[in-house]
Amino acid sequence: MNEPVRDPRRWWILIVLCLSTLVLVVDNMVLTVAVPPLAEDLGASAQDTQWILDSYILVFAGLLLTSGSLGDRFGRRKVMLIGLLLFGVASLVAAFAANPLELIVSRAVMGVGGALIMPSTLSILITVFDDEERRKAMAVWSAVAMIGLIGGPVLGGVLIAWFWWGAVFLINVPIVVIAVIAALTLMPESKGPWQKPDPLGALLSAAGMVSLVWTIIELPKHGIAEAGTLIPLAVAVVCLAGFVFWERHTPSPMVPLKLFRKRNFSGGSLSLTLVQIGNGGLLLLLTQYLQFVLGYTPTEAGLAFIPMAIASLLFNTLGATLGQKVGNRALTTVGMIVMAGGFGLLATMSANEGFLLPALALFLLGAGGGVAMPAAIAALMGEVPEEQAGVGSALNDTIQQLGAALGIAILGSVVSGLFTANMPESAPSQARLSIGDAFATGDGGLIAAARESFTSAMSTTFLVSAIGVLAAAVLAFLVMRDKKTAPEGTEEKATAAV
Repeated sequence: MNEPVRDPRRWWILIVLCLSTLVLVVDNMVLTVAVPPLAEDLGASAQDTQWILDSYILVFAGLLLTSGSLGDRFGRRKVMLIGLLLFGVASLVAAFAANPLELIVSRAVMGVGGALIMPSTLSILITVFDDEERRKAMAVWSAVAMIGLIGGPVLGGVLIAWFWWGAVFLINVPIVVIAVIAALTLMPESKGPWQKPDPLGALLSAAGMVSLVWTIIELPKHGIAEAGTLIPLAVAVVCLAGFVFWERHTPSPMVPLKLFRKRNFSGGSLSLTLVQIGNGGLLLLLTQYLQFVLGYTPTEAGLAFIPMAIASLLFNTLGATLGQKVGNRALTTVGMIVMAGGFGLLATMSANEGFLLPALALFLLGAGGGVAMPAAIAALMGEVPEEQAGVGSALNDTIQQLGAALGIAILGSVVSGLFTANMPESAPSQARLSIGDAFATGDGGLIAAARESFTSAMSTTFLVSAIGVLAAAVLAFLVMRDKKTAPEGTEEKATAAV
């Protein structure tokens, strides 16, 4: 049997894909550090600030499925390049925005660029690497994404300390330029067989996803019974139900929903959703705990996540090595159990905690995620035909984005409600809303009560996260299956990583 011909530039191509992903992850994370100074400089109201954050995710989530389909149809490299250029130009405009509206519009355009980039990176990876090497490539890609996730807040703090808030957007431009030049030089074009466009499917998916994400964003503010939540929820239900109905009956569907009939795809997808719900509140809650409760500076809080990054790098490599022998099902299950243990440790922390326990918990989260996440994605993407790699990747991205958004909304609401309930009834109403508001009063007794209340609320929330991730492990074990090894001893098809 002849050995498959491998692209000699494939590892260079992987660097381009990693750079393209890194610019998205870093941008989202550094913005969390930049919000206070940019809001002050631009005179942004609380509503403006919310739109600066939400405009990106709304557009990004709404266009993921459509952009994945466009990549399969018109060329994945072409779509990724257009996305990089849009993202770079919008970042440049955002860096020098003179008012909140300019920044909001720039962030929305960045969302369009990000939606074009993200599915293309994983779909190109599938077409460049064969079954034997995809897992290793996926491990590298995941590790780079984790570095961006952890390093983003640290980088943001440094840039703001030395320059101004616009630097967190300006840093995207040189990365985009390098990625574009490298893609044009090194990366081959790939696309699926031509099929008839599906404009109705694209419209229904975009409207449904935007409405669903909008509902998730508004849920913690207004509750389920308010018109601001019910109306977009109704639109989301109607549009997404219409999308499913249309995709099942049109002769040229944009999204192959039949993938969900495959155990590895549906099991991997649902498991990842539960994990992302658990992960959703991690950075949001832990950074507040480190800064408000333990007294860390923003830069120190960012550096505190280094154990998670190191563990992720180490265990991504270990998972890539073991994956060919152990299989995706076992790695996903064990990794998620380890992650649940990390959340369990976080749930035991006190208001006077040293760094040892958080560091150990973060190491377990990084180790478990480093093993489980690439294996779960490998399993589900191993079921995606190569000609539909773009839209398959987009489905994976959409599922994880929705899980993360749900996690932030649900866990954020839980910790907010518990914090208010735990605060003394004699405290001013504003101080009972959040730990930041309590600290703003300057009252030592109230601040001490807020530290205890937040820690208690956070512990309960992380316990919920542990239960959710443990449920994901059980689901993965029960639903996923490892595929049989070919008689000639070739690699399992199920190990095809994204």
